[in-house]
Amino acid sequence: MISIAENLEKAATRIRSAAEEAGRDPSGVQLLAVSKTKPAELLREAANAGQKAFGENYIQEALDKIEALSDLPGLEWHFIGPLQSNKTRPVAEHFSWVHSIDRAKVARRLSEQRPEGMAPLNLCIQVNIDDEPTKSGVRPEEVPGLAQELSGLEGCRLRGLMAIPDPANPAAVQRERFRELAGLLAEVRRGVDNGALDTLSMGMSGDLEAAIAEGATIVRLGTALFGPRDYEAQ
Repeated sequence: MISIAENLEKAATRIRSAAEEAGRDPSGVQLLAVSKTKPAELLREAANAGQKAFGENYIQEALDKIEALSDLPGLEWHFIGPLQSNKTRPVAEHFSWVHSIDRAKVARRLSEQRPEGMAPLNLCIQVNIDDEPTKSGVRPEEVPGLAQELSGLEGCRLRGLMAIPDPANPAAVQRERFRELAGLLAEVRRGVDNGALDTLSMGMSGDLEAAIAEGATIVRLGTALFGPRDYEAQ
């Protein structure tokens, strides 16, 4: 059986070691548990072991888990998958973060649909850092303009950038892509001064060390915590 608590501890050790190796404070790197396709029981086990932030790709699956785990205090839900403009309302109503913004229209709808009394929805622009034709996200040169469009939304707050470098790239190229994303965030900061551009959502189970070395503030781990995607609790 997979021990979620043990895997969380191993992940925390990897994050701490990578941060210290890079001369960074480990508390500046958040672990986001990518829980798509995993049953609510595994998420509950992770929450009981101290994990609070969970990343989901599919809206209905996520809503079912949010309801199933509604008795647990302090959970933070991140939407990390592609988001269609006609499906924004449940995300605006139930999530704290969206990492996959690639159009101003989607962000505007999220802002308009964010319920009054809730904190602004945190947004990251997804960047297609490798210019892959089959991958979501905007081209790097489009990021500053989109950031300007998002900066004035009342119901949302632009927090940073997200990317998923091609895992087939050599390690040195992956590291270069992370460095490029960090440089892009610095460029966005020069054009948008909202006081909250502090987030680089990058790095997964196979490359978190390289991502942290280049400034990641959120690493998204699924396999390292829950096992292969087709794993089912016994």
